[in-house]
Amino acid sequence: MSISPLDEAVLNDGTTLPPIGLGTYRLWGSAGASSIESAIRMGYRLIDSAVNYENEGALGRAVRRSGAPREDLRLVSKLPGRHQRYEEAVRVVEESLYRAGLDYWDLYLIHWPNPKQGLYVEAFWALVDLKKRGLIRSVGVSNFLPAHLERLRDEVGELPSVNQIELHPYFPQARARAFHESLGIRTESWSPLARKLRVVDEPILADLARETGRSVAQIVLRWHLQLGAIPIPKAASQARQRENLAVFDFALDEGQMARISSLARPDGRQADQDPAVYEEF
Repeated sequence: MSISPLDEAVLNDGTTLPPIGLGTYRLWGSAGASSIESAIRMGYRLIDSAVNYENEGALGRAVRRSGAPREDLRLVSKLPGRHQRYEEAVRVVEESLYRAGLDYWDLYLIHWPNPKQGLYVEAFWALVDLKKRGLIRSVGVSNFLPAHLERLRDEVGELPSVNQIELHPYFPQARARAFHESLGIRTESWSPLARKLRVVDEPILADLARETGRSVAQIVLRWHLQLGAIPIPKAASQARQRENLAVFDFALDEGQMARISSLARPDGRQADQDPAVYEEF
């Protein structure tokens, strides 16, 4: 399966995303800004942040230092659960742009649905209106289940462009991916390497790495790409950033893909974060 680093995904609103991005959780302060800058200089064009990561300022500084044309980048942030009321959401997005020194976000996500609050529809309305103002280019969500997506469709009349979900070999989320595809929503993968669960230590993956002459991380990221998902691996060091980006000059065959997917567990989540009940503020 041929996938080029230049093969951008066209979203349901006509905007585009590169096939792989940089996660920035815990990349903050001057060290974080330097790591993000190095990734941009290396060729990353999709940079994922969040209000709760407390690093939008570091992202903005990295962008300015990198010298990369703004129009070539896809910069992302996320709305925290404590600010899902309409007016609060508007203020938070405006402030996040001020912190980053940006005129707009390419993609802005609702970080978690927080269903007990029952405010995610209100938050989505706010982001849709901010898109009309030009402060957001594309509106997405994160950690939404099919029922949450259907409610957005029924009550707002629009669907998000992206749903960023936990997705890795222990938790392939086949049903969620199929549902997204049926609605024209693109799937992004957070924690694609499941480092907390040590998925990289799996013997199956070690065997595949030997077969292909690639690292285990590269095998897993290639699996994401061939599933049609956009992985967003976090990497602070230049060596790991370079390794994660070097996944476009080989392919896995159907058998190899199936061996990776066979690692799926009934509940492969890294933590007790079922979006049906989990609340994050």
